[in-house]
Formats: sequence, structure tokens, C-alpha cells
Amino acid sequence: MILEIVTPEAVLYKGKVSIITLPGAKGSFQILENHAPIVALLEKGTITFAESEAPKVFAQEYFAQSDHSPRGERSLKISEGVVEQKDNKIIVLAQ
Repeated sequence: MILEIVTPEAVLYKGKVSIITLPGAKGSFQILENHAPIVALLEKGTITFAESEAPKVFAQEYFAQSDHSPRGERSLKISEGVVEQKDNKIIVLAQ
């Protein structure tokens, strides 16, 4: 799947991922390969995802990576946003 994370300031991430967990308005949820199309509101929380290959765009200063997290797992705190997934392309518009 292709993941793109965009804020009003910049594109923070663009690359291939195998799984993403998002803070939805009614609780966190995950998107995997071939997920049904979805548009959902995001609330304050943390987006986490596992990379499946090196990203094309990566604004490293915005992301946290724990010493205990598996290699290629990234996390990003957001205050709100929207996610759209269609045809294995996920676009997150976040603040």
C-alpha cells in the first residue's frame, strides 16, 4: 500500500507500508492491504505504521521511533485529521 501523510505545512511521508493504525473518532482502527474504500475522521492520537520499503519522502523530525519498536515501524502524533483509502493508496490529511 502507498501511504501519504500531508499537513498544511508539508508532505511528511510518502512510501510503501504493510499496515497502519489510526486514531479514529470512535476508537483506533487498522488498514491492511486490499481494505475496502474508506473515508474517516481522525482524532487526537498517534498514527503508527510499518514500512515495507524505504520511503520516497520522510520528514524524520516529525516522527518518533522507539528503541523497542520493530525495525521500520514509525509513529506520528496528530491533533486531528481525515484519512481516505482507495485502491491501496492511503492519504492522511493531518494537523
